[in-house]
Amino acid sequence: MPRYTPPFPPYDPLDPKGFSYDTVLRRWPVILTGIINDILVKQDIIRADEGRESNEKEVALREGSDIIREISRIKYEMSRDFAMPKIEQDDGPNVDEFNRQLEGLGDKASWFKAPWLFAEYRLLRTLFSNTKYWHQHDPFLEQKNKTFRSSSAAVHKLAASLLDLDAQKEKLLSDEATLKALFGEMIHMCLWGNATDLSLLTNMTHEDIQKLQTVTKDEQAERAQYILLDNGEQAWDQLRKSHDRVDIVLDNDLILAEFLVSFMGVSKVVFHPKAIPWFVSDVTPPDFSQAITLLQKADEWSSEADKASSNALATIAARLRDRVSSGTFELSVPLDTKLGQPVDGSDYEFWTSPSAYYYMKDEAPRLLEHLAGSSLVIFKGDLKLTGDVKWPVSTSFSEAIGPLRGAFPILSLRTNKADVAVGVKEEVAAKLDAEGIPWRTNGKYALISFEPKA
Repeated sequence: MPRYTPPFPPYDPLDPKGFSYDTVLRRWPVILTGIINDILVKQDIIRADEGRESNEKEVALREGSDIIREISRIKYEMSRDFAMPKIEQDDGPNVDEFNRQLEGLGDKASWFKAPWLFAEYRLLRTLFSNTKYWHQHDPFLEQKNKTFRSSSAAVHKLAASLLDLDAQKEKLLSDEATLKALFGEMIHMCLWGNATDLSLLTNMTHEDIQKLQTVTKDEQAERAQYILLDNGEQAWDQLRKSHDRVDIVLDNDLILAEFLVSFMGVSKVVFHPKAIPWFVSDVTPPDFSQAITLLQKADEWSSEADKASSNALATIAARLRDRVSSGTFELSVPLDTKLGQPVDGSDYEFWTSPSAYYYMKDEAPRLLEHLAGSSLVIFKGDLKLTGDVKWPVSTSFSEAIGPLRGAFPILSLRTNKADVAVGVKEEVAAKLDAEGIPWRTNGKYALISFEPKA
């Protein structure tokens, strides 16, 4: 069969009003400058480390400087729309597939003219892969940890809320309406939590992000007006029919997972990480274990005000660790999987392929087979479900996911941070456009989409 082709073209990267144009002009330079700063800080730490052997220091410092020079070269070529280079064979993922697609772009195989998602994959792909010291370096790790620590109040509050729910568990399980409302609030909390992808939210203040992360009932109701499509009730109905296993893709939302196990009867939750860092909010295999470790060491990063409630967080952290030990929570790859490391019998590298997810059947059949056995597959904020395609806003989510339609039950939680939007009423989009609101890209509007299994 011929490879699926969406019925609409991708967004034009040369459109000055588009997200792609702003990405090349503004987002990428900011991201690359941040990585340079990250390397410079690490180099200072290496120089000050008296316990490190001089040969190792020399390699680390030299390679770090080489990476900075490479980033400077990329910034220069990017700003002048040079052709994107092929990826030379290394031990990282998706080399052949990227090069095949790059060749297929023809005269559009340059930084400005290529689809931005494809080009952003190339942006960071080889910076660290051919080094010795920096091979396992995640340039977003410190930013992720900083964001986590700055969310101290929200993390402690969620832990305390879970324990409060535990105390009422018997009553809640016998009250379908209340449990349904709690499920809805949990989904909304999970949705807005993804707004912390700081590399995309260039116009949102830290105060805005903190507000989105709060979980009080009144604020949930206030935010509902910003959810342009809400199929959360269909996801509830799906889990009431089947709750053997839930898969969470590209996110380590342990609180949501704990709620699903404790209150929705889910037997197992499988977390699917990305093989390499792509966006700052992406979860890699090392991130998964580190998240629980950070929760267990809450006293080291919690504010003084929050330490008073540290017992609740310690209790929840111990429970989450037990869930992993018992296999109730499981990473889709071994816990000790390194960045970019291939895993025998797994197609998990597909998550960091340059391809949209509707090519899963062609490129990752084992992954498709696994997800077909899931009660619900939750995607957090990944527009690769629909591709960077210029779908009319009223296009149904079902149509926009192409060959994935009906393959497995999908719940997509996405805050709008790029041009693509589907499942939105035309009159709603027209009203927002007429008011001059950048609702497609400012991260303040969202979509909760559901697709049942056929």
